[in-house]
Amino acid sequence: QVQLVESGGGSVQAGGSLRLSCAASGINYSRYCMAWFRQAPGKEREGVASTRPSIAGVYFAYYGDSVKGRFTISQDSVKRTLSLQMNSLKPEDTGMYYCAARLGCSADFLSPDHANYWGQGTQVTVSS
Repeated sequence: QVQLVESGGGSVQAGGSLRLSCAASGINYSRYCMAWFRQAPGKEREGVASTRPSIAGVYFAYYGDSVKGRFTISQDSVKRTLSLQMNSLKPEDTGMYYCAARLGCSADFLSPDHANYWGQGTQVTVSS
């Protein structure tokens, strides 16, 4: 049974940093793509960053255009955690951040329609 539990959200001023974590149980990282999505009030859920497994524990990372150069996604298959380091935060980064998983993928996992499993979300608020 797959379970995803996010943590690390909070409030921060513009320019600050936050690190989100997702504890994933029931996930074989060699078979799953993992991703972070976010949703602001009144807006559609959007892909922030994702991983796609390669060989020997290596993975590819993909980023949405709005976060490239500021956010870094990482995963630890031993600790079974997915992380998102968010730097140079902007007010427009405010939203509920969700961890998601997809069994098998051949490309970037940045569309919410492709998710098989979701976490409950963690709130990020960036003030100006």
